[in-house]
Amino acid sequence: MFYTNTTRIKNFFILGFPGLLPEYYGPVSGLLFVLFLAIVVGNIFILLFVKCERPLHKPTYLIFCHLALTDLAFGTVTLPKIISKYWFDDSIISFYGCFAQMYFVHFLGATHSFILMVMALDRFIAICAPLRYTVLFTNATVSVLCGISWFMPMSWMVGIVFDAFTLPFCNSNIIVQCYCDHIAITALGCENVLKVQIVAFGLAMLSLLLPLGFIIFSYFVIIIAVIRMSSSEGRIRTLSTCAPQLLITCLYYMPRCFVYLANNVGFTFSIPVRIVVVMLYSLLPAAVNPIIYCFKTKDIKENLKKKLKYCTHPKQENVFTIAEQGEDMPDPISH
Repeated sequence: MFYTNTTRIKNFFILGFPGLLPEYYGPVSGLLFVLFLAIVVGNIFILLFVKCERPLHKPTYLIFCHLALTDLAFGTVTLPKIISKYWFDDSIISFYGCFAQMYFVHFLGATHSFILMVMALDRFIAICAPLRYTVLFTNATVSVLCGISWFMPMSWMVGIVFDAFTLPFCNSNIIVQCYCDHIAITALGCENVLKVQIVAFGLAMLSLLLPLGFIIFSYFVIIIAVIRMSSSEGRIRTLSTCAPQLLITCLYYMPRCFVYLANNVGFTFSIPVRIVVVMLYSLLPAAVNPIIYCFKTKDIKENLKKKLKYCTHPKQENVFTIAEQGEDMPDPISH
């Protein structure tokens, strides 16, 4: 179970929540399983609903699909193993499997951050240059920008994982976390650990602060543009189009920024509390985001109502009008 100068770790052990009593294993695994189901069902629903509804084939909803895909992938990568630990007492993860999980954890987190930046750009153009929105921000443009958001972290995360992979491990092989992340794994190394962690921290801050800086700037400009509007009704309507994006962005960034700031000012969490906080800000938004898409986005909400009405009164909703079928022109402030 431990590394020495003449042996090599073959497996890691996922500790999960330190100090959790065995009688709580069942409720905790059940809660995690419900969270996993919520992430899978909610995000797959968004992907399929946007795909099947032609009026939703717009840049904003394409961005939502990319976010849903990162949330779905993150939950699928992280939750099954920790659920099996508490459900089936299966704490073992292979050496290579742990590094593979670490790669996807950080790759998907960085990708999500960059896609949030694309979402902020969508609102920035829609509100500050509404007459040029349909020209500047097409589905093709969104596909390219989101594709870049997936590709950039994919490349540098290979280097981060490889640096951690080459570390000599001479301490415990117990991962004090619910999944394999960079800090938990490199903490087990015995040489060059600080150097590897500094490089990884720098790239993590790049993937976090660069998009966050653009998001803050874009919404600062948006707020100024809204204040300058003469109509109070127009201000409310314009801000309402930003509500889903703001909620999603705050759910992702605020807990992370709070944890980083708390650590920098000397406020430290105990290990159990830190693990719970990390799990909450990593996985809870993935389950909540589909609800925000459905209830805070006008177009999705209206299309859901039409579907529910059709299911309730199929004879009355048998034929769609030409106008409904032709709603594929992006409208920057219709959602």
